[in-house]
Amino acid sequence: MRKKTVLITGGAGFVGSHLCDKFIAKDFKVICLDNFITGSPKNIKHLFKNKNFRFIEHNVTKYIDVRERIDLILHFASPASPDDYLKFPIQTLKVGSLGTHNALGLAKAKKARFMLASTSEVYGDPLVHPQPETYWGHVNSIGVRGCYDEAKRFAEAITMAYYRVHKVDIRIVRIFNTYGPRMRIRDGRVIPNLIYQVLNNLPLSIYGSGSQTRSFCYCDDLVEGIFRLSQIPGVHEPVNLGNPRETTIMQLAKLLIEFTGSNSKFIYKPLPQDDPKQRKPDIGRARKILKWQPKVPLEEGLRKTINWFKQH
Repeated sequence: MRKKTVLITGGAGFVGSHLCDKFIAKDFKVICLDNFITGSPKNIKHLFKNKNFRFIEHNVTKYIDVRERIDLILHFASPASPDDYLKFPIQTLKVGSLGTHNALGLAKAKKARFMLASTSEVYGDPLVHPQPETYWGHVNSIGVRGCYDEAKRFAEAITMAYYRVHKVDIRIVRIFNTYGPRMRIRDGRVIPNLIYQVLNNLPLSIYGSGSQTRSFCYCDDLVEGIFRLSQIPGVHEPVNLGNPRETTIMQLAKLLIEFTGSNSKFIYKPLPQDDPKQRKPDIGRARKILKWQPKVPLEEGLRKTINWFKQH
């Protein structure tokens, strides 16, 4: 019986590399595309000798030419941390627009199912809390974060257009804050930033008062939800995946100090422009459709992530 083949753009990134592992474990053939703008060969080096894994170094904003049959495409190529998309705003806009267009074109040609990695950032600085998939968002299109927020909003729009016009079998996953092994230590996102600081007994950077909230989902839980969504038939509306446990940044910082025994103090910095004050997913749709909810408690996930950073 022929193994199914999944193509993962951004497959050498943090989430993408865990997806490569998941689909290999589920007996798929995996084709990984990445240009290493934010991904790393280290994340996938353990797969290079696996006969069911193939890597192609490629920028998906260019035409994608893959000859073999493809059953599923996961479009996960994009800078995803504020530091990255503020450094690469044009590349971020191009991968959300041209890259999504190219990946959808390949899905149409191959008659493959297509999944878009969208984000909670489509909700912007939300006026509705928690955020359900029906919320249209509160986004500053010309602000510094607009390059990422609007790239993902456009990507959702063109994905829906390919579904409506070309009948491509699409999925849209809106990913909330995710963390775990293989994040870059200087990633720019809050958990690796704070872990780097506590492990080096540096002052912990707290933006604003630290009262802003995030909902942190461990990568294993996220990847399980993505896999379930990729396999279930007939789900064409967006699905939130994240952990509904809401945590302030100050609570997170104090947990990291407790777990590491660090002597770090706090240093307060101005809140970045358009930084969301609250972030919490409504995961009712994922619970109902996918029978999914996160299982790894924040404390356990943080300990695993700290240990990984210590080793690497």
